[in-house]
Amino acid sequence: MEFLTETFELEELQYIFDLVNNGSVFYVIIPFFILELIRYAVMKRLNWNILGDSVANVVTVFAFVTIEYLLGAILIYKLYFYVYEYMSLPHLPLNIVTVVCCILLADFAYYWDHRVMHRIGIGWATHTVHHSSPHFNMSVAYRFGPLDAVFPIFFSLPIVMLGFNPWMLLFIELFVQTFQAILHTEVIKKLPGPIEYIFNTPSHHRVHHASNPQYLDKNYAGILIIWDRMLGTFAEEKEKVVYGITEPLNSINPIKVFFHGFTRLYTQMRDTKGLKNKLNYLIKPPGWTPKPDH
Repeated sequence: MEFLTETFELEELQYIFDLVNNGSVFYVIIPFFILELIRYAVMKRLNWNILGDSVANVVTVFAFVTIEYLLGAILIYKLYFYVYEYMSLPHLPLNIVTVVCCILLADFAYYWDHRVMHRIGIGWATHTVHHSSPHFNMSVAYRFGPLDAVFPIFFSLPIVMLGFNPWMLLFIELFVQTFQAILHTEVIKKLPGPIEYIFNTPSHHRVHHASNPQYLDKNYAGILIIWDRMLGTFAEEKEKVVYGITEPLNSINPIKVFFHGFTRLYTQMRDTKGLKNKLNYLIKPPGWTPKPDH
């Protein structure tokens, strides 16, 4: 069992996760997206709206990555490593045990980060971009909002404080995102029962992207669906899923797609009387409105 605690270099870990994270675009995402386009064509569902929506998804990911790199330069190099050096428990070695523990912690943190973005106004303003597509395919996995890289910071820092190397955590967080990305497909229906019970699957994630009332705010999981089962946010795919948001965007304009959540939030705050009510739109759940004056 010594191999579990045998240490390795950060470069070795980076190489392994690069194969999984970056490589998946070429050996999973693109092939599956081509398969999905063929499927749309066979089902006579392929149209300019789907193609335009896919283009908008790609544009949003480039905008998101630009913001993420800027934040990375400011926060990852500064804040994460400051916390790691001066505010963390003794630094943990790089080995199989710490990698597995970090994956579990990062996945649990993702669950809460994801849940918070659904349940407060400013979180939904950015995350609604990802949910606003009326389609469900691999390109939707790369449909990001302007501040989608900000919220994970608050949930990642406690993991750094436990002594986990920030670079290892970053590789693993990308792995959680990669796992999520490959769930965005209708090609795969349901997997064998034990897999469906433990892991997040395309079926579970289709529920998460639904606008059906019984599916709203369900299945926040990254890799393990057991978090949702344990915390009361699980729903099984039964009724046919209607994708999108409850207030449809009806646009494939990438600029409108990328900013529409904040545009709606700004309009709500602008048209509401009282500073308290305006601020409440930032922290109250989506759909909240002030009580009418009597």
